[in-house]
Amino acid sequence: MAIFLPIVVVLATLSPSLSASGEKTFVERAGTAYSSRPYSSVLTVSNGEQFGNWTWPEMCPDTFYAVGFSLRVEPKQYALDDTSLNGIRLICAKAEDRSFLYTIESHTGYYGDWSSPQYCPRGTLISFQLRVEPHQGMFGDDTAVNNIKFRCSSNPVLEGTGNEWGEYGTWSQECGNGGICGIETKMEEYQYGLDDSSLNDVRLHCCSQSQK
Repeated sequence: MAIFLPIVVVLATLSPSLSASGEKTFVERAGTAYSSRPYSSVLTVSNGEQFGNWTWPEMCPDTFYAVGFSLRVEPKQYALDDTSLNGIRLICAKAEDRSFLYTIESHTGYYGDWSSPQYCPRGTLISFQLRVEPHQGMFGDDTAVNNIKFRCSSNPVLEGTGNEWGEYGTWSQECGNGGICGIETKMEEYQYGLDDSSLNDVRLHCCSQSQK
């Protein structure tokens, strides 16, 4: 009989260097536990691909915002079917306190390993840009989304460890006061031996920081 774990579980203990106080940093998977959190806007880009369907949203807990990310990438398969970028995991923190983190990712594909996390030096993720390979036709190998860039509110741009097929499109709009707090993915499900493209598009939610 299968044993099912709770939605929210401890995933890992990360490097103490992530915490401003020097204490250990703990990470939990938020899943859909906070999906009812209200948001102020949705960030989109215009170059997402056509395959698959939009899946469920996952949100950071209240007062938490995305400060970093990790990617699930299948490396180049050469003569076999390529799926490239399979998933985006956002890492949520509360203000500048990174001693306790949550992760959200919506639906991800099944191939590749998760990369080491990248973090904004300060602030939150506020906009994104996708590298997408357009549809390759009936006899081509579709990979759809291959990589992503994020802009931090402190201005640095972080680029993922995806593959190089396709081109980057335009940047999304930016979150205003606050930052990115949620994610929805457009996924093509497993194609059973046919051409898999996996991740085709992403929407990111913005949450405003409450004014005191």
